Amino acid sequence: MILTINVAVILAVIIFLRVRRRVEARSRSDQWLTVAIVLVFGLLVAQTGFGQGVLKVVGQITQSVSQAGSR
Repeated sequence: MILTINVAVILAVIIFLRVRRRVEARSRSDQWLTVAIVLVFGLLVAQTGFGQGVLKVVGQITQSVSQAGSR
């Protein structure tokens, strides 16, 4: 049996656990580590079909909001 590990899934779990912690207890370096992990996660997900779908949905929402604001 071969076990494969998806790095994006592991990073999603790490992000979830880090975000659940109390904000007041974080140091500046801890915040930067969270930002770096989220950026790497974003880069990994952006290359997948799911990431491309999310990008299209966000683009459509942004376009509809900007059109509604210009009316």
